[in-house]
Amino acid sequence: MKQNLFAELLAEFLGTMVLILFGSGVVAMVVLFGHGLPGEVVNGGFTDITLAWGLAVTMGIYIAGKTSGAHLNPAVTITMAAFRGFPWSKVIPYSIAQVAGAFTAAALVFWNYHPAFLRADPLLDHTAGVFTTFPAFPDLVSAGLLDQTIGTALLLMLIFAITDERNQAPGNLGPILIGLVVVVIGMSFGGMHGYAINPARDFGPRLLTVVAGFKNNGLTDGGHVFWVPIVGPIIGGLIGGLVYDQVIRRFLPAK
Repeated sequence: MKQNLFAELLAEFLGTMVLILFGSGVVAMVVLFGHGLPGEVVNGGFTDITLAWGLAVTMGIYIAGKTSGAHLNPAVTITMAAFRGFPWSKVIPYSIAQVAGAFTAAALVFWNYHPAFLRADPLLDHTAGVFTTFPAFPDLVSAGLLDQTIGTALLLMLIFAITDERNQAPGNLGPILIGLVVVVIGMSFGGMHGYAINPARDFGPRLLTVVAGFKNNGLTDGGHVFWVPIVGPIIGGLIGGLVYDQVIRRFLPAK
């Protein structure tokens, strides 16, 4: 039992690490190298970010899917425990592994792009958003909370729909379709608070920004916005799971 749990936690750690390596990596590319001189080719924008984050989720699922179920997200883990019989005793270990994987990935991205950070933001006072999310309107934190709740509700509702064999089972397309869900959430609900839709994806890299000395980290800088991408996704995930089970799944034919 302990060996199985260790394998599951390792898969969650590595899957989340891959997710954040690609996700934070693309944001670093856009933020640190995306402002060229007139006539120069720059490295993309928000569309690139949303597409890469979706692909990052897909790759993370392929890493961890068979071993742990590839939750890669405490909101997914909690919702699976509430509605799909996932053991509650594994919720905290899974969440710790996910946060640790996200922290490690953010550290690797920062290490890789350290010279670029020193060039673009030598005081480390305005580029923490490469790793973590912030409200578009700091005086309207509740708007960001709503944004996170809606986005994660959509995520979990669609994860349940895609993986439900009583619905239209996607076979091997599952990871790709879930990645596309993340793309469309980013394109539709990415403005108010950066569409973290995943407490580990936000909090692990945010811890890295504190350790690395970023002054605008949302945790120790007096802003205290760190709780929004934790609370909102957990609430939203539970809402999404409840809506799918009570409004859609209950009317599907039994297999």
